[in-house]
Amino acid sequence: MTKMKILSIESSCDETAAAITEDGRKVISSVIATQIDEHKLYGGVVPEIASRRHCENITGVCAEALEKADMTLDEIDAIAVTNAPGLIGALLVGVNFAKGLALAKNKPLIAVHHIKGHIAANYITHPELEPPYLCLVVSGGHSHIVKVNSYTELETVGKTTDDAAGEAFDKAARAMGFQYPGGVHIDRAAKQGDAKKYKLPRPATKNPYDFSFSGLKTAVINLIHNNEQKGIETDVNSLAACFQDTITSILAEKFMAAADELGYTKLALAGGVAANSMLRDKLSEMARACGKQFYMPDISLCGDNAAMIGCQGYYEYLAGNTTDMSLNAYATKKLHML
Repeated sequence: MTKMKILSIESSCDETAAAITEDGRKVISSVIATQIDEHKLYGGVVPEIASRRHCENITGVCAEALEKADMTLDEIDAIAVTNAPGLIGALLVGVNFAKGLALAKNKPLIAVHHIKGHIAANYITHPELEPPYLCLVVSGGHSHIVKVNSYTELETVGKTTDDAAGEAFDKAARAMGFQYPGGVHIDRAAKQGDAKKYKLPRPATKNPYDFSFSGLKTAVINLIHNNEQKGIETDVNSLAACFQDTITSILAEKFMAAADELGYTKLALAGGVAANSMLRDKLSEMARACGKQFYMPDISLCGDNAAMIGCQGYYEYLAGNTTDMSLNAYATKKLHML
């Protein structure tokens, strides 16, 4: 049986990425052009700059992915692209480029939801993983507990009501004096601190499986400002440890509670914050303690990349979810919508 090869494109935020994948599990090539160093100057992603850089990078990134795979566009079976959610200008660059390739080469075009892509990163690391299972998706813009009923049918159990976990990490890190992106700096600093030194709140939510991190982030900012006004030095390492311990405990405890109530024994983690060492350790230990199977992507696949988009694109194609030249980009889009 012929293997299906997909050229995939991801441009939802500040990485321009392209990859060649095979049958939803194997990565033949993966290329990422990151803009982090430029956005560091502003303490976060500037949408206009991100869109411009995507325009500059996308041709070269796709060409490099093909070159590394030793393939031509004629050997590609389909084109997959992230079309939602994300920064609208950034998404439009990828969507329009993908439409142009599909039209020029008469290839099937597949639209991929960004969160579905993050979840699919697990299929690369764990080829044996199959639905159904419960997945915790945590990134800069998303914090979701998701029922993965099939490769293409997903259902949200809980989500953030305000700031996503990654956004809270970045904003708290900025208040602590760390550069963007803040998560990696907090993770590193936390290893040198005392996680019991400062008491931080655990915001409540109406739905027990929803998340709220805005109050936690604000508590960190207020603690730092109050200490400055009183001339008290803030132990940044310990504050980082307290913040990280609080946010990862909330994520892990709610996720495991949902798994128990819903009867899931197979669990997965996905998204940029899935790279956080404390979250990975907590979930691994909690799953092991109660006899549940637990899967998480390699660190290299946690952040935005096109390989995960190609893998999800394969399953969308098998389900008949292809699109045409009317495809548009959307800044927000519910997970269950095609």
